[in-house]
Amino acid sequence: MAEKIQILWTPAGQNLPSLGSKSFVDVSDGDTPNIRMPIRMLSIDTPEVTARSANVAAAIDDNFKQLAEWIRNQIAPVSKSFQEYIIPKLENSDAGTLQFTQGKDASAFHKQKIEERLIKPGTTKKRKLFIRRAEFPFDNYGRLLAYVAPSYNRKERNKMTRRERATFNFDLIESGWAAPFVIFPNIPGALDLPLYLEAAEGAKDSRKGQYQHKLSMPGYEYRMCEKLYKITKRIVAGDSLSYTERLAWRSRYCADMRNRQLVGPEEYFNIPEPYRLWIWPDDVQSTISLLNLVPMFA
Repeated sequence: MAEKIQILWTPAGQNLPSLGSKSFVDVSDGDTPNIRMPIRMLSIDTPEVTARSANVAAAIDDNFKQLAEWIRNQIAPVSKSFQEYIIPKLENSDAGTLQFTQGKDASAFHKQKIEERLIKPGTTKKRKLFIRRAEFPFDNYGRLLAYVAPSYNRKERNKMTRRERATFNFDLIESGWAAPFVIFPNIPGALDLPLYLEAAEGAKDSRKGQYQHKLSMPGYEYRMCEKLYKITKRIVAGDSLSYTERLAWRSRYCADMRNRQLVGPEEYFNIPEPYRLWIWPDDVQSTISLLNLVPMFA
């Protein structure tokens, strides 16, 4: 059972009937070219497949074990508390291979789920997608930030529960193949957030998906360690790095949805994974006011 939370939010957004990557499709009007475009699904983070091959993933295994050694020798720019938390994940698993394998499994689950839910019952026809974009619609890579679900008509929706018409984002959380990754201001709405948290808790407690391995890293944590390895490698090579450059491997603050406590970027692991609300540095002051957060750092 998910714990009671104190952060509720009604996000601004816009329902869009169809979106698509930046490949050209056709022209529907003189001033309207149609394109295809990627969507970055909101509030979730699946394991990464950026290694692209088993050989590269194995090389990352070695990099992360080297990083663990640098951390033990107090070369890496990390706090003592983060050191104790992260070293077992770097040392005691082939973290690169594990991430790559889990990323492929998450992709396979997503593809299967899309095929399953988009087919109309009794037919071979596929539904269109329902898309609800974020308040700020695009990320730094030009991907649309959105929740995505099968598109149901009003008659169908009236007969369905909230779970039955849930997004693919929710499916991935429930399966354990995606970690919760809620970034302010894109917080699920007040009716959806409790379902989301309960599904996240259930997946972890039941050891579904990536949680079958207790030392799994959420995608965001894996990316942080990749950045930390590159920064520490430069330090070992004798490069002179500024304070900002040394700490560029971690960038977001984190708040606990249960009690509104706000912690620094290296203390996120003290908050149970489903209840982490991530906040960009530029948004910290405004978010403290909007959500009545309690900073737990000087």
